[in-house]
Amino acid sequence: MRRERSRPREGWAETIESQGLSYHRTAHPENLTRPYWDESVHYVLEMGEVLSLEEDVETLHRMCLEAAEHVVKTGRYELLGIDERFAPAIEASWRRGDPHLYGRFDLRHDGTGPAKLLEYNADTPTSLVESSIIQWFWKEDVFPADDQWNSLHERLIDRWREMPLRSGPVHFAWTELDESGEELMTIAYLQETAAQAGRQGVPLAMQDIGWDGEYYRDLADAEIRTFCKLYPWEWIVAEPFGAHVDEADWVEPMWKMLLSNKGILALLWELFPGHPNLLPAYLDGPRDLASHIRKPLLGREGASMTVTSPSYRTETGGSYGAEGFVFQEFVPLPDFDGQHPVLGAWMVADEAAGLGIRETSGLITDDTSSFIPHRIPL
Repeated sequence: MRRERSRPREGWAETIESQGLSYHRTAHPENLTRPYWDESVHYVLEMGEVLSLEEDVETLHRMCLEAAEHVVKTGRYELLGIDERFAPAIEASWRRGDPHLYGRFDLRHDGTGPAKLLEYNADTPTSLVESSIIQWFWKEDVFPADDQWNSLHERLIDRWREMPLRSGPVHFAWTELDESGEELMTIAYLQETAAQAGRQGVPLAMQDIGWDGEYYRDLADAEIRTFCKLYPWEWIVAEPFGAHVDEADWVEPMWKMLLSNKGILALLWELFPGHPNLLPAYLDGPRDLASHIRKPLLGREGASMTVTSPSYRTETGGSYGAEGFVFQEFVPLPDFDGQHPVLGAWMVADEAAGLGIRETSGLITDDTSSFIPHRIPL
């Protein structure tokens, strides 16, 4: 793995906007001089390295499924800060085998040795448009003879075809609370992949979901049988309609609550102590970790995190953490020309499907990070 410079395409901003990355300005703090999409640099990975990463990711996925089974079997929902009122619905979703679509593992990888899991975005992952579409067309324009770890688009279409969902259209729901447009464009892209698989879709803001006492309804008073949503499960169960989740199919399913919670990091370390793809993590404090990062069980964009080491301490702002925190060993991200990449490795169903890389000059990857494309020389 190495970082190389490349000449940005003429009119690159207009190009990526026409391809769906309309939020590359609005989702990035305005005071930054570096753009969110930065094609002046890119990462180069060797094919053998990618195959090894794919194996690491699928191993992590299997371990996460084992951890979910463990929670359901033992009833250790409090470990993840999940109210036991929701346990029966989570268990029913797991036991039914409600189908899942996608997720993103965030990894530390420096080009040597096994990748280390930083966290799992199992429920509402973003950066899908840039990972699947935008960087692929960049590669085709700039390095057409090379390859890319990226079968996301095809895998998503295939997965929509095979998922056993209720009859009728899929309602694709997002929250109007997101003013950047990122969630709307991400859900619109998911709707497009479903359409290419032959599934009819209806866009719907979460704020417009209705419940008539028997069925979910949209603004046209049509029954909603299947949701694909970019809305965290911990928010859904707090909504007035959250008591009726069994009356529809959900993508992602309710059992993903067990994996989208950062407490899963501590549970994985408990179940698979010393595993080469894991970092030590605990829920009752940092224990004997000389350097550690405190992460809220439920949080986004690197907010409300604290890094503590013998020589420094830094924290990010935010209001997350009411449910508790997990303490994970802090290993600094690798340094490439003063920038620190995090590898976002995508799963579609149970298979590794692609890679998106974000990098920042800081210790924590947050909303100031930039998305960097990658290629694989052939």
